Amino acid sequence: MLPRVRLPVLPPVAPMLARAATELPIGEGWLYEPKWDGFRCLVFRDGDEVELTSRNERPLTRYFPELLVPLRAQLPERCVLDGEVVVPGAAGLDFDALSQRIHPADSRVRRLAAETPAAYLAFDLLALGDRDLRSHPQAERSRLLATALAGARPPLFLTPSTTDPEAARTWFERFEGAGIDGVVAKPADLAYRSGERVLVKVKHRRTADCVVAGFRWHKDGEGAGSLLLGLYDDGRLQHAGVCTGFTARFRRELRDLLAPLQEGALVGHPWAAWASPEARAEDRLPGNVSRWNAAKDLSWEPVRLERVVEVRFDQLAGSRFRHATQFVRWRDDREPRSCTYAQLEVATPLHLGAVMGARPGR
Repeated sequence: MLPRVRLPVLPPVAPMLARAATELPIGEGWLYEPKWDGFRCLVFRDGDEVELTSRNERPLTRYFPELLVPLRAQLPERCVLDGEVVVPGAAGLDFDALSQRIHPADSRVRRLAAETPAAYLAFDLLALGDRDLRSHPQAERSRLLATALAGARPPLFLTPSTTDPEAARTWFERFEGAGIDGVVAKPADLAYRSGERVLVKVKHRRTADCVVAGFRWHKDGEGAGSLLLGLYDDGRLQHAGVCTGFTARFRRELRDLLAPLQEGALVGHPWAAWASPEARAEDRLPGNVSRWNAAKDLSWEPVRLERVVEVRFDQLAGSRFRHATQFVRWRDDREPRSCTYAQLEVATPLHLGAVMGARPGR
């Protein structure tokens, strides 16, 4: 389908990406910004026409109708922006509420747009008027964006940016509970390179001891592709997320290790009724249809609750790990019942306005 806008940069556009690092790069020529916990979103505005596209170059416009009027009112007449769609909540950004917005029913989308309205955080400018700015250095694009959004007001925000690494560390440590997923470092002389991991991101990393409650087969059918993780909450085992990213050799080792635990696994298993729609809706049990890919196979194999695994994670979204976790080691010294949410460090939430008010000089 041809885009309705007529701009020097047309949708779809793959956004510029970041590679993971354990430390912020320090030195001259770096710009630092918060890494927001939302949906990556490019905005294309050509007069009254506004289109939103995702990181995967898919249309997002219909899912966030409440953003269209303020974007038309506040953005330059013709421009292309890169940024993040978020949902501000009482305890910082609410990724669970944001995820609910990707729904096929227009009536539900519009109801949620009124109940949990989204905001847009802009952090790059790809085009302005008839100018394609992608070949221009990051520092210049950032200055032009700051000028274009000098009068921005909610739900449109200009992402804070600084050249001071100490200020960036403060964001990393202080504002996590408000929805900052980490910090992104951008070379000041960098052109906009679509689809390339040329930025640097530093994210929060922690570990947790979880019950292995089941697994899913890898697509090759020869090993375990992911482990299903559980944590106890008031005596009930909740589905906390998955652990993935195994080598082919380790997938086969997991298959052999978990095979004996499959015998009689459903007897007394707290997730035995996972196929019940009511149970899935209440406790987010495994086996539910993927919101992102309805055709994705989420079937799983239960195992007896006898093994504990330590995993590395970045943050929580409600009662779930926000992203897939990474395997650290087996914890044969831990009893499954001891794996509770109480072990998890939770950042003190701050309101979005407190973060957006943090604007150290460039």
